[in-house]
Amino acid sequence: QVQLVESGGGLVQPGGSLRLSCAASGSIFSIVAMGWYRQAPGKQRELVASITAARSINYADSVKGRFTISRDNAKNTVYLQMNSLKPEDTAVYYCNHKIATTGVIYDYWGQGTQVTVSS
Repeated sequence: QVQLVESGGGLVQPGGSLRLSCAASGSIFSIVAMGWYRQAPGKQRELVASITAARSINYADSVKGRFTISRDNAKNTVYLQMNSLKPEDTAVYYCNHKIATTGVIYDYWGQGTQVTVSS
């Protein structure tokens, strides 16, 4: 089993910054990719940013230039630095790991952390 523990959410004013962290523990053998998703009330969960084992990075158009995803392999941790936050960034943010086991890729999710951008 794999456990993902997120931290770093909270309330911030528009234009502010937050950094989310997601630490993985457990049976981590082959991480294919790590990513952050978010879900706002009444909306579907959407990809915010992802980083593969080869360090290929992808961002949603809405966060390009404002958010930065990074990883620390030694700590099995992925980060999301969020700058110039906007009210529309308000959502529950979920960490995701895609882990390969015996040729099958499994999705693991964190519990979610609330990010609220409001004055």
